Amino acid sequence: MRLFVALDVPEDVRAAISGLVAKLRPTCQTARWVRIEGAHVTLKFIGEASSEKADEIKAALASVLFPASVPIHFTGVGFFPNDRRPRVLWAGIEAGPELSALAAAVDKAMSSIGIAPETRAFSPHLTLARFDPHGDRGILDALHSAIAKAVPFDFGDAIQKEFHLYLSVLKRGGAEYTRLATFYSEGSNPR
Repeated sequence: MRLFVALDVPEDVRAAISGLVAKLRPTCQTARWVRIEGAHVTLKFIGEASSEKADEIKAALASVLFPASVPIHFTGVGFFPNDRRPRVLWAGIEAGPELSALAAAVDKAMSSIGIAPETRAFSPHLTLARFDPHGDRGILDALHSAIAKAVPFDFGDAIQKEFHLYLSVLKRGGAEYTRLATFYSEGSNPR
């Protein structure tokens, strides 16, 4: 099974981002646009794991401590690696040190059970679309123009008090996600 650890995105933020995507999609139909209902803030991509390893992952994640709340502001758009030869269009995330600390704690918990630690700096974002890096420059110019007309990019806020372990199943119409477990911040477990 293909696993990752993530924060959910509130419905109002999804709706605001969906509005932007609806404006941009017609200008660049060759892009692989993500399904916004599955948008999430990835804390750690784990990859393939057996059922037994998934149980070990859940136990390790249960030991992760994080602050009572992690405030996040969803704002801006950009491209990885750059806007001239983009591979990904993303919506930005602004957050205090709590978010990076949570991602680091998740990464440490996973490396303690033999899952390779991250080699890149944590860069929180929501992927909106993926591109062929050798795609038609004219289409990308149209997308850039549509983005310039769509400002401002303020999608909303969230206070995160839990994170989740997800199963990702790749299908023809895009990945489908199933929540396998939820982990709560200090003092917020509803049990």
